[in-house]
Amino acid sequence: MMIIPAIDLRDGRVVRLRQGDFTQTRTFDHDAVVLAQRYATAGAKWTHVVDLDGARAGRPAQLELLARIAGLGMQLQAGGGVRSHTDVERLLDAGVARVVVGSIAVRAPSVFADWLAAFGADRLCLALDVRRGNDGRWRPAVDAWQADSDADVGELLDGFRSAGLRHVLTTDIAQDGMGAGPNLDLYRELVARWPQLEWIASGGVRDRRDIDALRATGVAGCVAGTALLDGTLTLEEFATCSRAA
Repeated sequence: MMIIPAIDLRDGRVVRLRQGDFTQTRTFDHDAVVLAQRYATAGAKWTHVVDLDGARAGRPAQLELLARIAGLGMQLQAGGGVRSHTDVERLLDAGVARVVVGSIAVRAPSVFADWLAAFGADRLCLALDVRRGNDGRWRPAVDAWQADSDADVGELLDGFRSAGLRHVLTTDIAQDGMGAGPNLDLYRELVARWPQLEWIASGGVRDRRDIDALRATGVAGCVAGTALLDGTLTLEEFATCSRAA
């Protein structure tokens, strides 16, 4: 299992949100490029970057900064506000190796399927960020997690799998930034039902024990953000986990 450090950007600064809530923002005193280099030195092969300004604006807004991070030599997985074919091209041109697409894939599945055909499955990652409703159904969030869609998760995944989808980043929004650990049951369920997909778990990782628990679910990777920034997952532990992956 690959461990992928996460960097969330707002106004060019490194931040973390609680459950995607922009009113609950923690700002960290880190230069994003220096932080990414620190992760690369610790053994990161990939870095996951979220352009929060782009997510709110509906178009990528941090292209220059993304290009600087991509220039460090790591593989960069990034998204936020991707709504058009041109947005995907601009991110790839900036050096992003894999573009993360969320809202448009949920709202216009045929458009995302066309992108899979045009760019290839390894250049795109579906962001399937979900909340469980009172009826027990998982509903995908859209618009920087500010709204929920009524799309059926199973139908989306089955359709995209037929279109060639390979990589899926999934967050249980209720766990994100809460320090309660990842939703292991969710990832076990997803891996069991769609074993052909490369699942990347996001949200809730606190420490090395959570990484070990996620590895046991069968996911291909996990994202660690706040744990690395707060030091509950140290860079030394991250390096050890990365070598073991």
